[in-house]
Amino acid sequence: MAIERTIESELPGGGPPASVDSRRTVAGIGPYRLAWRRLRRNRVALAFGGLFVAMVILCLLAPVYARDVAHTTPDANHITEQVKVGGKIVEVLSPSGIPIGPTWHSRFFLGADQNGRDVAVRLLYGGRNSLFIGAVATLITMVLAVIVGLLSGYFRGPVDGVLSRAMDVIWAYPALLLGVALGVVLAVGGLNLGVIEIQGNSLMVPAVIVGVVYVPYVAKPLRGQILGLREKEFIDAARAQGLGHLQIMFGEVLPNLASTIIVLVPLMLANSILLEASLSFLGAGVQPPNPSWGTMIGDGIRFIPAAIHTTLVPGIMLMLTVLGVNVLGDGVRDAFDPRARIRVER
Repeated sequence: MAIERTIESELPGGGPPASVDSRRTVAGIGPYRLAWRRLRRNRVALAFGGLFVAMVILCLLAPVYARDVAHTTPDANHITEQVKVGGKIVEVLSPSGIPIGPTWHSRFFLGADQNGRDVAVRLLYGGRNSLFIGAVATLITMVLAVIVGLLSGYFRGPVDGVLSRAMDVIWAYPALLLGVALGVVLAVGGLNLGVIEIQGNSLMVPAVIVGVVYVPYVAKPLRGQILGLREKEFIDAARAQGLGHLQIMFGEVLPNLASTIIVLVPLMLANSILLEASLSFLGAGVQPPNPSWGTMIGDGIRFIPAAIHTTLVPGIMLMLTVLGVNVLGDGVRDAFDPRARIRVER
């Protein structure tokens, strides 16, 4: 039997309905379907989400561009090479050491860097690395934060005290400073946990650092929500049925956190990409010869203003990617807001 629900039609200016006729009685809608309807009407969020998807596709096509268009690799040097631009022969690297700028009629579409490497190729490969690190770091953050939040909020007492103090230790340090400290240490000696060993120049090092640094920023809000859910009647009913702690946590509490987790994922992805770029810019993130948007900005900053493209191009790519994820995340948050109103059409 379908549940009937009355939903107010949305009017310009956000005012109340003008008459009773503006109300409609429609079949009950699930929270995820309702959130999707709200998100579909947010054209700005969808547009920026499409921008982010376009950036991801461009970066995934990096090998195709390098092989079929630029005919080079991200680490290949072209210091002594010459290209033909506008009927003239131009050196990739001038005698004074200034790299060639964007040339629309040669294979160096976005110019070269100080080592004669193709900026466009390194830009796409650097984007792959940045997106990979951001995605892995977000996964690490969400998994650890959900586990810590569940244990801390559900059991409370000594378990909550120990985990909360551990989170406070990480929380006490600014994310960038803590990331730089961990990045410098792990870049030298790598990470060896017995069964898991990561080399210092591996992309997993900055991914693990960023993932761990942001755990308190997600675990604390989840813990607060779990403390409230723990006192609800459906939890008491689950205990009365004889369900164990794990069954209650993962079968009753966790599903009620799904909307919060979905909202936090794009926001944490944007923060992870931005923090990775900051660490790489400071030399504590992605290590050479691996490219990254942060390392490209750091390498090219000393050539401003003679070769500003070496800094401007990766900076624009980073800005567009983070902006796209952030606006999409804001749209997802608004879509899951229970106070939002939507006009439902039959």
